[in-house]
Amino acid sequence: MLIIGMSGAANYMYEDTTIKGIGFKNTEIDVQTQINQNGNKLVAKESGSGNIVLDKTILEVNRPGTGVSEECCSDYINYSKESEFEYMPTSYQTGKYDQKWIDESCMQNYYIGSTITEVYKEAEHLQRNTEVKTRVDCGKENDACGTCTGALEANFNSNVIGVAHIGWLSKDINVNDKGRHNEYGRSVEDMVGVFSIEKMIQLWGNDSCSEVQVDWLPCV
Repeated sequence: MLIIGMSGAANYMYEDTTIKGIGFKNTEIDVQTQINQNGNKLVAKESGSGNIVLDKTILEVNRPGTGVSEECCSDYINYSKESEFEYMPTSYQTGKYDQKWIDESCMQNYYIGSTITEVYKEAEHLQRNTEVKTRVDCGKENDACGTCTGALEANFNSNVIGVAHIGWLSKDINVNDKGRHNEYGRSVEDMVGVFSIEKMIQLWGNDSCSEVQVDWLPCV
């Protein structure tokens, strides 16, 4: 379902997908609420071959409006994914597919200088339930859209046979006297083998703003 605004651009985007089957599957999602290095952004990629027991994805994106404070502050991305994949080589007349599952996503909130990354590679079995939300918060009722505070939150629950990587990063959105962004927090976990993972992350911002246009907020 896609709702188109009066300006011709999609200000509200919603997608709900459920897939089951056997074979090779490739998916790519790239959405953002502002142009350049601003607002909220999500990049998710998935590819593999084998048994798709369940792959359910819900994506909701709301770009800010103009003129009214409440509309400007409606800047958010909600992303949830429930899936279970099993590696199994497949062969069709068009060719052979013998790749183990890859599933990776990165959510960035430029309002607060925070990013969260979840990656699975070389997976023989992957069962995951992911929910990530990122938004801008205007705070007080009469605050303008330029307050630039917000939040980035995630809940991960997964079982994997393969390679797993989960990380988050928090940086100052303003530059220091050397023109760099100070780093206040970082957490990176790398796992190879058979793992059950449960993790919750909350990254909340203050009320500062930045006009820096270079991409200073990498996925970790």
